[in-house]
Amino acid sequence: MVVLLLVVLPRHAYGNAGPYARRTEKGLTDMVLPRLFRTAGIMSLLAAALCAGAQARQIDVAVGESVQAAIEKAEPGDVVRLRAGRHEGAVVIDRAIELTGEPGAVLDGLGTGNAITVNAPNAIVRGLEVHGSGDNLPDLHSGIFVSRTATGARVENNRLIGNTYGIYLHGAADSIAIGNEVLGRRGVRMAETGSGVSVWNAPGAQVVGNTIRYGRDGIYTNASRKNIFRDNVMEDVRFAVHYMYTDDSAVIGNVSRNNSVGFAIMYTNRLKILNNVSEGDRDHGLLLNYANSSIITGNRVVGRMQPIERWLEAGLQKGEHGVPGEEKVEASAGETARLGPEKCVFIYNANKNKFSENSFENCSIGIHFTAGSEGNAMSGNSFINNRNQVKYVGTRNLDWSVDGRGNYWSDNPAFDLDGDGIADSPYRPNDLIDRVLWTVPQAKILINSPAVDTIRWAQTQFPALLPGGVVDSHPLMKPLLKPTAQLKESKHND
Repeated sequence: MVVLLLVVLPRHAYGNAGPYARRTEKGLTDMVLPRLFRTAGIMSLLAAALCAGAQARQIDVAVGESVQAAIEKAEPGDVVRLRAGRHEGAVVIDRAIELTGEPGAVLDGLGTGNAITVNAPNAIVRGLEVHGSGDNLPDLHSGIFVSRTATGARVENNRLIGNTYGIYLHGAADSIAIGNEVLGRRGVRMAETGSGVSVWNAPGAQVVGNTIRYGRDGIYTNASRKNIFRDNVMEDVRFAVHYMYTDDSAVIGNVSRNNSVGFAIMYTNRLKILNNVSEGDRDHGLLLNYANSSIITGNRVVGRMQPIERWLEAGLQKGEHGVPGEEKVEASAGETARLGPEKCVFIYNANKNKFSENSFENCSIGIHFTAGSEGNAMSGNSFINNRNQVKYVGTRNLDWSVDGRGNYWSDNPAFDLDGDGIADSPYRPNDLIDRVLWTVPQAKILINSPAVDTIRWAQTQFPALLPGGVVDSHPLMKPLLKPTAQLKESKHND
């Protein structure tokens, strides 16, 4: 049919003599050649449309029929749609098709390997409920496993429940996991389960708009580059985002809630960490360890009182990736709640980063700065109602202002007589007594003694007595971001 149209119609348009019969001394006439190209172009478009229509088809799979057999019957571009109900057996997608389902369609991997393995470039898995992966962590058993050959694959709007790993983008460049809900395994030790969405060596991969709860980490990425992690919500995991060796990437607009650590950024360079929120995490809102040359802007860490059981049940926190571990957690007599995160921000061996327009609120420590971190610029940040705004034990002098613009400190009793928005005197968040308390915690019993009051008074009168440490030469009079007492509660659909 298509061949006849291409051959017959152009000939009909120019009569029996054909399109090349009419010539002048200058060649083809001005009329014939444009008509030829126009007609040929229309016929080519029609042929392409007819071919596409002939190739694309939908294959419905009823409950009890083999999903794998339907996939093997499909051609590239086809849609394999599962009818509502429970479909048993793991499947492998080895061609560029779309595997989807009616509302209520469930794919159960029956506890062996990956429930769905995607090996084909540009394949799509959309709109399914997926559970029943195997439980072998070293073999990366996943609800949906996207392999290295599946470049550009798309995992969209699925619900993954109780799999060892939820979605694993394993070497699949330019793949995307978008709009999925991932509920990890419950009732097992953290060492026996994987992460919600994992990315390994998948340049250009994106993780966007997913909701992740339970399991080890919300999003885990390692040995990749040029990735985007945007608009994800992660709750009740260890690290909301666990970031390792993934350079030149962006972490934007994500929310971490009720996790041990919000955003753990490690061994990584040249990131954009923008407009993320950590609310009610336990240990750290933002942790930077060997994270360098990055831009950290517009993020918010908000602490609150949390049940003491969150610390007692966690037990001893072991050190990881060079970050010191926590001491044994013990509750004081009658202690039922504790302020968390312990640290809004923990900066450990992180260099040449730019912090601006961030808000750190209601933590035990606003920012803990240690282990030789150098060249970091701090300007325009707001430190609000933290019990200790800064913890820095080093002896070097660090000025946390840039080009005459510092940060806002809620405990700074400053004046601004000229009304320029900058306090008239520098602000020092720490003094000699703070250093003593950090190195000898038992000294806190003397905190209200006359001797301590005398030392602090002397330091204010004779600044030369002050040790090296953080000073803000141009503190701001107002926060740039309004403090947030409480964020919206999430709605769960377990």
